[in-house]
Amino acid sequence: MTKVLVVDDEPQIVRALTINLTARAYEVVSAATGRQALAMAASTLPDIVVLDLGLPDLDGIDVVRGLRGWSQVPIIILSGRNQSPAKVAALDAGADDYVTKPFNVDELLARLRAVTRRTPTAYDDLRVEIGDLTVDLLNHRIFPTRVAGIGGAERRKEAEAPDGSSDVHLTRTEWQLLEALIRHPGKLTTQRELLRAINRTNYADESHYLRQFMNQLRRKLEPDPSRPRHLKIEPGMGYRFQP
Repeated sequence: MTKVLVVDDEPQIVRALTINLTARAYEVVSAATGRQALAMAASTLPDIVVLDLGLPDLDGIDVVRGLRGWSQVPIIILSGRNQSPAKVAALDAGADDYVTKPFNVDELLARLRAVTRRTPTAYDDLRVEIGDLTVDLLNHRIFPTRVAGIGGAERRKEAEAPDGSSDVHLTRTEWQLLEALIRHPGKLTTQRELLRAINRTNYADESHYLRQFMNQLRRKLEPDPSRPRHLKIEPGMGYRFQP
């Protein structure tokens, strides 16, 4: 059964969608805020997200970016914002389709079927290796990679967090930066894009923020932070995650 996460703070919209989708053999879960949506997506792993942009806590575009940090789940925007800039911003952030309120249920269902066909597997590549560490994007964990030892037995590569635990702990900002880079392996992510990812839109020209955060990430993740192999800088342009 296809699971749909409906994110909207209007109860009547959620109720109408739940009735119509359930009648057509969809499983429906719902959230009324952006933070609830992100938590629900991580815990229930929906097959499709139907998302309103006008949420009470986060802008829907920020929710799209948060989801795109770890998942390719199809996202259909269902919003009363009908201006082109809003549509462009949502699609640029990673949404797959955009439907304007008021909407036709049959049209929405057709779009659900279309994006599902285009995205057969929404949760590939939830784990990425960086050197001796495994980054688990779904559970927000970083831990030493298990490798085969002598005689086939498993052993852990020597890698510990600064506090001596086996997991490496990142701040929220460090996670936002790392996810933004991992989502585009081998490709340049500009300074402006990274600053947007950490909600520093007012500091788009202040690259020293990025240098500070990236240096922190390298100290935690790179075997030799002074000669990074995975979190590379492109001077004056941005950064690149090299698997």
